[in-house]
Amino acid sequence: MALQEQCLWEKLTPQRPDRAPLKGELTADVCIIGAGFTGLSAAVHLLEQGKRVCVVEAHRAGQGGSGRNVGLVNAGMWIPPDEIEAGFGEQVGSQLNRMLGAAPSLVFSLVDKYQIDCQLRREGTLHMAHNARGEADLRSREEQWKRRGAPVELLTGAACERATGTRKIAAALLDRRAGTLNPMAYTTGLAEAAVKLGGQLFDHSPVTRLERQGQRWSVQTGQGSVLAEQVVIASNAYTEGDWTELRRNFFPGYYYQVASAPLSEEAAQQILPGGQGSWDTRQVLSSIRRDAEGRLLLGSLGNGNQKPLWFLKAWADRVQQHYFPYLKPVEWECTWTGCIAFTPDHLMRLFEPAPGLVAVTGYNGRGVTTGTVVGKAFADYLCNGDPQALPIPFAPMQPLAGVGLRSCLYEAGFSLYHAGQCLRIVI
Repeated sequence: MALQEQCLWEKLTPQRPDRAPLKGELTADVCIIGAGFTGLSAAVHLLEQGKRVCVVEAHRAGQGGSGRNVGLVNAGMWIPPDEIEAGFGEQVGSQLNRMLGAAPSLVFSLVDKYQIDCQLRREGTLHMAHNARGEADLRSREEQWKRRGAPVELLTGAACERATGTRKIAAALLDRRAGTLNPMAYTTGLAEAAVKLGGQLFDHSPVTRLERQGQRWSVQTGQGSVLAEQVVIASNAYTEGDWTELRRNFFPGYYYQVASAPLSEEAAQQILPGGQGSWDTRQVLSSIRRDAEGRLLLGSLGNGNQKPLWFLKAWADRVQQHYFPYLKPVEWECTWTGCIAFTPDHLMRLFEPAPGLVAVTGYNGRGVTTGTVVGKAFADYLCNGDPQALPIPFAPMQPLAGVGLRSCLYEAGFSLYHAGQCLRIVI
């Protein structure tokens, strides 16, 4: 089978419904724009508190970054907890660290409560050091998280080799709070939970206008509108149109993945035999995990849609042969790309540009857990008005300069690095 452009998670979630678009005028307490992790988490938690909720999605639930995610249920953000507290200040930063440190348990509780079949595994994740500098970084992260009481452990030597399935990694930070899942199935499960709780969800309903009408907001789509007292903008990196300034507050980046056909049980069990997902410490990082059917999934920063399939296959072959040379030639089955909302300092932003209107951007690649936490926080805030429910305070919208240039420069750097990997100049 030749490599094809197809999202594996869509293929593995055949029960995903295709809901009708919004038609006519509806009223709700809260209208949510975007049916991904954030929007659907907000919907579920608002509905649990008795609110009338309507969700409008431009395409289909999970079709954006949520359904195209790697599926790592990680604790914290990409940057270490000490840097988060330095960036936000000790009080705010420590609250954010606490909330995101507990984020996997929130995901797990939603999966359990609503019986979401998303191939969830709770064995943790592994952050793998690709060189001595990466190992030093992991030792620092271990110390910082242990200082905060987190169950993390730096594995080295034989313990590291057993956990990763490769001799190319000298150290790996095991975070027992974390796990893996099928992100499209998780998103679909949240959508089904929201509908069962009485929420209204409309696909194929891109927003064309958002305006204040008296005491309520009017969210307008091509064929209908929603009048609501409060609005959550949860479209993040997939924000479309000129109805909001949100898309000027981040610059888009991309992450592609390549998945193999199912490996033999013996071969699959040699790769990350404990069932963890992983990523490495490279500046242009790679992710490695298996799915429930024994496929090998490799990913990296960059837009796979702009690369020929032969290039993606050559890159996947190179990474697989570097880390897992004992495998027989791997048959690569499908590849897909997701969009990420990046911020220059790698910290997310919460906004409240007007009363009753909240928005978020800048997960910087940590959507599964961060989106779930922010969705719940928005729900709690809209219900009780207490800003302490939020992981960080609201910030003013400040459009970034040179958004297009930033994206182009990042993509050029990623492509050069991947070309170097294929040519065995770097690995």
